[in-house]
Amino acid sequence: MSIKLTQNVANATENTLNSYQYAIFVLPENEDRNLPFSQTLFTKLSRVKKKYKDLEKSPLTVDLPHGGLASFIILNENLTPFQRHTLLRKAIKQIIEEHPENIALCVYGSETARSMNACAAYYVLTANAAQLTNRKKDHAKSHLKIIDLFGYQAEHDFSFVNARVAGNTLCRQLTTTPPNDLTPSSYREKVSTLAKQHGWQHEEFDMQKLKEIGAGAFVAVGQGSDPQDAAIVHLTYQPALAKKHIAIIGKGICFDTGGHNLKPAKYMLGMHEDMNGSAVALGILLAASEMQLPVKIDCWLAIAQNHISPTAYKQNDVVTALNGMTIEIVHTDAEGRMVLADTLTLASRQKPDYMIDFATLTGSMITALGDRISGVISNRPALACKAIGAGNMAGERVVAFPYEEDFDSDLESDVADIKQCTLEGGGDHIHAARFLGKFIEHDIPWLHTDLSSANRKGGLGAIEADTNGFGVGFGIEMLKSLIED
Repeated sequence: MSIKLTQNVANATENTLNSYQYAIFVLPENEDRNLPFSQTLFTKLSRVKKKYKDLEKSPLTVDLPHGGLASFIILNENLTPFQRHTLLRKAIKQIIEEHPENIALCVYGSETARSMNACAAYYVLTANAAQLTNRKKDHAKSHLKIIDLFGYQAEHDFSFVNARVAGNTLCRQLTTTPPNDLTPSSYREKVSTLAKQHGWQHEEFDMQKLKEIGAGAFVAVGQGSDPQDAAIVHLTYQPALAKKHIAIIGKGICFDTGGHNLKPAKYMLGMHEDMNGSAVALGILLAASEMQLPVKIDCWLAIAQNHISPTAYKQNDVVTALNGMTIEIVHTDAEGRMVLADTLTLASRQKPDYMIDFATLTGSMITALGDRISGVISNRPALACKAIGAGNMAGERVVAFPYEEDFDSDLESDVADIKQCTLEGGGDHIHAARFLGKFIEHDIPWLHTDLSSANRKGGLGAIEADTNGFGVGFGIEMLKSLIED
């Protein structure tokens, strides 16, 4: 879907806006009764017993005299990006639900305010107009074709916003695809097609090759499926003048039954989205490519399913990972750290400057944070601090957890070099990070992202849909920050 943006430095008049069925007004902080449709706005404010300043807390949707629909909001300059995105999402909700073809976006206030609010509003509008996977016969499709911006003329064409929207949309489209349509085989085909479209180098380590090189941690999970179509997929984006080399790794479990430790129905429902980490990685790769960021990106996707079968791995198995470590299997539903272990080893052998992984990995991170924020853990405290800043810039909040050595005592095994996990549960998100860190060679600076906020009912931040694409914006901000280090 391509949306045309026109920019007008002049503010819209009421006569101009009478030709629009839909309009969004980002108002100045100080009350101004000379703005278009101000009488209509203040009449409704009086009726619902609200004041102008109340628009700083929640938007107000108003029917216009000519039959149009407008949403009014005030966005203070001191709002965080997350707060700004959230208010805008609420402001556009009713308008987007009517599937408009053309929207007038009117921004007011200082130059700084108009710049911030124009970019944020354009992002929130275009991201929520994206078409996601849906098989309903009567599913209403988005028809948004034109956004006319009034009150601000940028020196750019908002292409960087379009790139982020493209990455977020790809992530959500893949994540919401039903599991019978996104098997490891079909997923690999989609990735191959994307690589050809965008000029990425493409390499696959299928099950046979993984067995040959000794990637026993990944193979243990993949061997339970029929067909055995799991693979580690390696994509590379390499611009001519790359300032840094960064590896992005994503967990791509297309469906997670839990294996022999079978999930109950309540917790198995929705497990087609357990590949969200790989979709985030692909979304970042796409956005970075379209932005032409000066960074070499190695993108590693650990694509598999976790099934129950006579050949599936089981508790008390001992397997040997790619780096030679032996692993005692404790719980077959901790498959994410298994497929990531060998993938991290492969990624680290390329000796990138930094590694960042994305995974819907642990229930304990959701227990710790809920579904509004995601957690990060790093083997470099400074990298974790940088991640918090990047999350704030993107409007995708993250919280850092410790990466402390004494947690390793909980993973000591009597029969192998390390236990896969514990059955006690507490602190499993930290145990998972300590486990994964054992498989990174060459002491590469590494950031682990546990996507506890990948799905939130009713939306989160900029995105109205439950599956929100969290991590793409954060990942792009991380890349930009690391490039300048």
